[in-house]
Amino acid sequence: MDYDKVFADSLEQLKAAGNYREFTDLERHAGQYPRATNHSIGREITIWCNNDYLGMGQHRDVADAICNTVREIGAGAGGTRNIAGTSHPLVELEAELSSLHNKEAALVFTSGYVTNSTALSTLGRIPGMVLFSDSLNHASMIEGVRFGKCERHIFRHNDLDHLEELLESVDADRAKLIAFESVYSMDGDIGPIKEICDLAEKYNALTYLDEVHAVGLYGESGGGVAQRDGVSDRVDIIQGTMGKAFGLIGGYIASTSLLVDYVRSFGSGFIFTTAMTPATAAGALASIRHVRQNVGLRIALHSNVNTLKSRIREEGLPLKETPTHIIPVMVRDANLCREASHKLLHEHGIFVQHINHPTVPVGQERLRITPTPLHTNDMIEELVAALIDVFDSLGIKRDK
Repeated sequence: MDYDKVFADSLEQLKAAGNYREFTDLERHAGQYPRATNHSIGREITIWCNNDYLGMGQHRDVADAICNTVREIGAGAGGTRNIAGTSHPLVELEAELSSLHNKEAALVFTSGYVTNSTALSTLGRIPGMVLFSDSLNHASMIEGVRFGKCERHIFRHNDLDHLEELLESVDADRAKLIAFESVYSMDGDIGPIKEICDLAEKYNALTYLDEVHAVGLYGESGGGVAQRDGVSDRVDIIQGTMGKAFGLIGGYIASTSLLVDYVRSFGSGFIFTTAMTPATAAGALASIRHVRQNVGLRIALHSNVNTLKSRIREEGLPLKETPTHIIPVMVRDANLCREASHKLLHEHGIFVQHINHPTVPVGQERLRITPTPLHTNDMIEELVAALIDVFDSLGIKRDK
């Protein structure tokens, strides 16, 4: 077997399809977000596709909390929480997260991906469990459902009739769990949380809601779409992340004390993983507290989102309408999408990564734009002008 040939041929096929992933060497400047230096081309750029939705990764309170904790406690976690003990900032963080969602307890993992994979696979091992998963759930949720090694059913995206049909097909006495998201990260649409909770109560199923693209951004104190819609108390398990609106890294679940203890005690992805560092936990805690208390961040974010959407519509750019902060501008061709991203970066100093298969289906390639409260009106106008220039130069159809 010529292993190098296998690797090279597979990579060439990926490149030919326009789906080869390239990393852009960026250095963000503390206090100047969304400005950064692109070391790949040696120039200053403006970032327009970052999941640090509120710029909290650059906030002084967060940086100070991290630096002070390193000086006082040290840099590392020392191992798993079982072996090395749990750092006090992590205890405080879990208390803050349970408060954010008005749940009895929370459990922090090293990433949102690990959270979903571990929590869902652990719950999937409940005797007789049947998992019901939305067809557009994140890869981490899909992995968790598969690793659960129980009976599973995939329902059509946001299709309540199909979900109920599947629920009806399962014995009423069996354990059931419905896994879905609030904000879907590529199309920017929202799951029908209340209606799924109605079905869960009717068929005695647990609900598992991924709020990673919503925490910090929606709700009175940033508790997500479930908080905004007044249904947090009806959701059994809320999963979130510190890696997006809170600007750091790490994931968590919030639920009842018993359920959290069950996952803590049986979840291999939690038990055998080095804990989050004390400094990261302290930074996340500072970020969450700041975001909860500053509704102006959310107001400014959604104001910029609405302004940019309006300008994109006015110029006839192919906007996929969404009710959220995620703005997909459709290209629908892998190679053109990659070239559009390249031209925006190299000719206009604007970083918007192309989103191609397998992240989105073939023919649904897009530029995924995510404004923050820190983008200015001038930056918005620069982006719109650059999109017009690039789309027209590449012959990508506009509506006008």
